[in-house]
Amino acid sequence: MKRILVSGGGGFLGSHLCDRLLLEGNEVLCVDNFFTGNRRNIHHLLDNKNFELLRHDVTHPLYVEVDEIYNLACPASPIHYQFDPVQTTKTSVIGAMNMLGLAKRLKIKILQASTSEIYGDPNVHPQPESYWGNVNTIGPRACYDEGKRCAETLFFDYHRQHDVAIKVMRIFNTYGPRMHPNDGRVVSNFIVQALKDQDITIYGQGNQTRSFCYVDDNIEGMYRLMNSRDGFTGPVNIGNPGEFTMLELAQLVIELTNSKSKLVFMPLPQDDPMQRKPVIDLAKKELDWEPKINLREGLVKTLSLIHISEPTRPY
Repeated sequence: MKRILVSGGGGFLGSHLCDRLLLEGNEVLCVDNFFTGNRRNIHHLLDNKNFELLRHDVTHPLYVEVDEIYNLACPASPIHYQFDPVQTTKTSVIGAMNMLGLAKRLKIKILQASTSEIYGDPNVHPQPESYWGNVNTIGPRACYDEGKRCAETLFFDYHRQHDVAIKVMRIFNTYGPRMHPNDGRVVSNFIVQALKDQDITIYGQGNQTRSFCYVDDNIEGMYRLMNSRDGFTGPVNIGNPGEFTMLELAQLVIELTNSKSKLVFMPLPQDDPMQRKPVIDLAKKELDWEPKINLREGLVKTLSLIHISEPTRPY
């Protein structure tokens, strides 16, 4: 049995990771300040004797004794990370430093949940791990994109300078049960609007693309990366290479919800990426991983469990 710290464990991905780690017989310390996470995501775990919850902001040092660290803490949708962009950058950068410092002191492995947003608005398609990205360093998305890029820098410098055992994954668009229904991201936006028979908002002409990975596939990739061979650091793309336009996604959501929603078109937000698709050859080779759940199947699973009554936070 391992003692495993999950920062951001009350969030969408973090709560699913806590489920998986407990299922594998581990003790889990869930650390979250609940800025965007939700206690409802982990209510079902509170009576589990192997689960411990600590309300804590990772921008402050944390002194605990654990065997592994998964660092997931950071607002991850534009509505949330642009609400307080300075704090978003601090969470990525100072949070990474604090978690890396803990891993260094304890001489343990640490995994960083990085993001496909480090590729920015890519001019290489699809995106391999070797691509350095195309990010506007002073735009409204930079607090998240550049914060995550800096976190990757810190992870590899701690590895080179202090011999910390690191694992870095780059997460592509992920969806599923426990998504925040009002986080402004495209899958949750479309689902909520369709279920309420509201107009579905398409930005631009709807021809920009994304690759959507169901949460169970993502967590499987994350777990396999943490338990991959010694010396394999990544970064490694974890995402579904199935590529869809926003129009295709909207039409599929309308079909599955039997919605009366109409499409409305709005101007594109600044620096919104026009295309996104992972190359997952490295994940196949090193982790024997590839996604199993296609978009239609994943949306059906999500629709059966999503809640749309939660208020938007923080505000």
